[in-house]
Amino acid sequence: MTGASTLMASNFHALLIGLDCYLPNKLPEGASYKNLNGCVRDINHVEAFLKNTLKLPASQIMKLTASNAQGLNEPSESKDLWPTYENIVGKFNELIEKAQPQDQVYIHYSGHGGRAATIFPEIKGEKGIDEGLVPVDIGNSNARYLRDLEIAALLQKMADKQLVVTLVLDSCHSGGSTRAGDSDIRGADMNTVDTTPRPIESLVTSSLELTEIWQALTEGKRLATIESMLPEVKGCTVLAACRPNESAFEYPFNGKEKNGALTYWLLDSLQNPSPNLTYKTLYDRLNAKIHSQFSQQTPMLFGEGNRKVFGRDFGSYQYAMTVMQVDNTKNPARIRLNAGQAQGLDEGAKFAIYLSGTTDFSEEDKQLAIAEIVDVGATDAWAEITQTLRQGEIEQGAQAVMLSAPVDLMRKVRLIYCTEENTKPENFPPKEIEQKAALQAVESALAGNGWVRLVSDREAADYQISINKNGEYEICDPSRTPIPNLRPPSEVGAADAAAQIVKRLMHITKYKATEELDNFGTPLTSKLVVELVGKQANYKRGGRPSPQPFDDPLNPTLKSGETVFLRIKNESTQPLNIVVLVLSSDWSISQQNIWDSQDFAVFDAGYEEPIPTPFTLTVPEGYTETTEIFKVFATVGEANFRWLELPELDRPIPPSGTRGLKAPRNRLEEILAAVGADDRPFTTKKAEAVVAPNRGWTTKQVTVKVIAS
Repeated sequence: MTGASTLMASNFHALLIGLDCYLPNKLPEGASYKNLNGCVRDINHVEAFLKNTLKLPASQIMKLTASNAQGLNEPSESKDLWPTYENIVGKFNELIEKAQPQDQVYIHYSGHGGRAATIFPEIKGEKGIDEGLVPVDIGNSNARYLRDLEIAALLQKMADKQLVVTLVLDSCHSGGSTRAGDSDIRGADMNTVDTTPRPIESLVTSSLELTEIWQALTEGKRLATIESMLPEVKGCTVLAACRPNESAFEYPFNGKEKNGALTYWLLDSLQNPSPNLTYKTLYDRLNAKIHSQFSQQTPMLFGEGNRKVFGRDFGSYQYAMTVMQVDNTKNPARIRLNAGQAQGLDEGAKFAIYLSGTTDFSEEDKQLAIAEIVDVGATDAWAEITQTLRQGEIEQGAQAVMLSAPVDLMRKVRLIYCTEENTKPENFPPKEIEQKAALQAVESALAGNGWVRLVSDREAADYQISINKNGEYEICDPSRTPIPNLRPPSEVGAADAAAQIVKRLMHITKYKATEELDNFGTPLTSKLVVELVGKQANYKRGGRPSPQPFDDPLNPTLKSGETVFLRIKNESTQPLNIVVLVLSSDWSISQQNIWDSQDFAVFDAGYEEPIPTPFTLTVPEGYTETTEIFKVFATVGEANFRWLELPELDRPIPPSGTRGLKAPRNRLEEILAAVGADDRPFTTKKAEAVVAPNRGWTTKQVTVKVIAS
């Protein structure tokens, strides 16, 4: 471990709060904060990351947890470690007292978020709402939420002390109703505002000071509700799990144990960040990963998005795993790494093993070998050496950097029979439809397709198929939210309806595989700049652009027919080949030419287009709004990305030969060819192949909403 990381450890403090158990949890309105299953696991995984990767000693990590232990009526932890209002405020104050100016402070909350009638009517109005974090004993009328004004005041105290703060909130704002699925929601089970009379005295500071701080942060605006839970506090960066009207899900991403979506993908992204990783770059990946799986969850970023992750003092520090043991008695040789399930590792992940003493992992000539994870424990993993790159002995203490998150083309499907336990009576299929026969037809149509496979109730599924109240097949995400824009509806009694559903599943799988494709660990990641710079009405191609700012930069929106401008810049020291794909709401993927009709545009080192690339977007007939994703790829070598193009839903994918595609020329094109294969069945072995992209390319994406005029 380098001197920089030792300095980081001595100036880094963490507060981790996780709640699975809520007791008593009933509110007067009949709503409840149900027990959860992944919040304490989130916290334990974050703790393991801080200890094993950042080398933080236990003395600099404070925890408050409430486990939902089977057979117990209350958390198994001692009561002084429960996340009560009093304990949470106490730990915040202890953290503020302990940390010194310019120290890094990391706060992570996993649990329920809630809304309550305001206790600050002079600020928010008589019918105003306070948002807050939900303590373990909220069902007790003497318990208090940690309210938004109090959190803002605590953050402001940290900012006043010149602490560098990162706050992660893996919770809902309010919750809401949902149908049964593989996921749980981190909020009340009904979209409710708690009106229980509760103590109004704050342990954070006086009511007067809370009011003054809030008014200063919100510039004196009288707000009944706010767009986010918190106003911006200088010096603080906040990652929130979802928008105010959305849900934060927890889901068994590894097929076994549940984690919060934000926490899971945060830790996944931090296993191999590029040098100079900023929170904005991190957020872009989190947004892409989470929103591609849960359409009703869009994470949010507030504060200093351009700040480097985990501090302004430690710049280009790049996280790596340490080789703890080398076993040359095996064939092939094996190494043990100090990371495992707690860090989000899984079998198939591939690492580059570097010459001992290497600190700059962009120096690929220092790579000794490639290793693939074959056995994963809780906090360690064994990997086999699959490729020797150059002469040199792998030593204990050598560093291992993940080459990329694996891409798995096979997706899992579950058939859902509507029952009284998982479906409200008003949403049951028509009585004349025989559910068993209709779903068995889908099961038969799934056989041998190679892209999607059926799973049992014991396995987590990527997609769920059921029959809705209109007698139509419905494809849903893991939360059982219907996937949008699958039109026209597929009626159960229609000819070939089951076969059509399977074809749609295959199409969606390919679309999602492209949407999720990334190579986050490459040094190129921080060198590719992609952002939406504004919009313009009535723009004519070749005319003079005058982009106007978006009304809401966090949720860029256009009217149909307006033009959006995309800024792309190559900040690396070498030429890059740039490709732009547009992923549309009609499930099509098209490559957009930046210049003329070339397969890619060459951006020299440091090059930025003098005029941002314009794209005029329209809403197709029959739609009220669409979401367009601009996915930009940058490669050092040549690669043909037209493999990834898809037609609109329900249209056949042309064979590769008719698209002018030749056999793959390199490893990257092999990946693209696998993701965008023709619409023909192939073997399960090929579909399940895990591909580890090389470090010669990267990708970033941005999203814009288009509404009908």
